[in-house]
Amino acid sequence: MEEPTPSRLSSLNTPVRRRRALIALVAVWAVVITWVAFTRGGDSGAEPRAAATPAPSASPGPLTVAEVYQTLLPSVVLIQTTGHDAKQAAESATGTGVIANADGTVLTAFHVVDGAETIKLTYTDGTTTTARVATRNPAQDIATLTPARLPETLVPAVLGGGVEVGDAVVAIGNPLGLTGSTSSGVVSGLDRKLTRDKQDDIAGLIQFDAAVNPGSSGGPLVNDQGQVVGIVVALANPTDAGTFIGIGFAVPIGAALGGGDNGPGRAPPL
Repeated sequence: MEEPTPSRLSSLNTPVRRRRALIALVAVWAVVITWVAFTRGGDSGAEPRAAATPAPSASPGPLTVAEVYQTLLPSVVLIQTTGHDAKQAAESATGTGVIANADGTVLTAFHVVDGAETIKLTYTDGTTTTARVATRNPAQDIATLTPARLPETLVPAVLGGGVEVGDAVVAIGNPLGLTGSTSSGVVSGLDRKLTRDKQDDIAGLIQFDAAVNPGSSGGPLVNDQGQVVGIVVALANPTDAGTFIGIGFAVPIGAALGGGDNGPGRAPPL
């Protein structure tokens, strides 16, 4: 059977300004999943930092989806950015991040904050703050953010752990701006490759079928031990809808922590 010709992606209700990507050897488009709208916003000014608390320990036995969600939710951050598109029209974007260490460093997808003029974080407890990009690794579509203020109770996520095809995973994020959303599924494949326009391929990705949509980018992909095993970066859809049809991609956590642009092999400050 002849494969369908891939069609150009369009947004859900608002233009998506981020790059599109092709799954290597498969005639479908993969899209980075930051929710973009033409609105103004942002936060400004440095604020005092709160004291950190230790990260929760992962359970030795499998956790339910509800338990994974409750464990990770305090570590998940809403990211809102403002900037201008190529035509200088004001726009805003929504994505997700995860608190990665006791200093409050936030790990996210690079395309969520690429070109942003302002970055606003909202923690689960409602605390808001500005942030700046600390490190960036466009080759892996990964960035870290330094917030100006921390939440009252800081709960870093547990990073690490591996997955195999068929393993249960949970995605947590802010799809379409619906904060604190979760979905569950399984690992569908490993070592997937995305070919991106005007950029190098991203190889070694985790393919999963937990639902993700624009706004989920940068969120954690979590195993049944409550460990962050990947950072969500893209979905694939052979139509122009740009919505989830069962194929999502995440950068494995080891690769996400593998380096930024501060020098050869230098990892983000985690």
